[in-house]
Amino acid sequence: QVQLVESGGGLVQAGGSLRLSCAASGRTVNIYTMGWFRQAPGKEREFVAAKYNSGSTYYADSVKGRFTISRDNAKNTVFLQMNSLKPEDTAVYYCAAGRPTDTYYSSSYGYWGQGTQVTVSS
Repeated sequence: QVQLVESGGGLVQAGGSLRLSCAASGRTVNIYTMGWFRQAPGKEREFVAAKYNSGSTYYADSVKGRFTISRDNAKNTVFLQMNSLKPEDTAVYYCAAGRPTDTYYSSSYGYWGQGTQVTVSS
């Protein structure tokens, strides 16, 4: 079992930056793929970024060049650095862990955090 706890969300103006953290406990996360998803009001949960323990990294087109996912396996922590934030980035951001058969589908991940709110004002 893995427990995930996100932090770092908040209110920021457009163009600003935030760094989300996801602290894992239980089994070490270096055996899992770690991902970030987000869900805006009235919308489905969508893929943001993922990083495999091999180092392979994937991003949604909407965040490429602005967001960076990283992981510190020694600290069992995953980060999402978000730069040049836009109002459309406003959502609850969720950390996920698992061995996904499809990187981009939330149902492929077995473990989830409770989410952290990110609000970007215009």
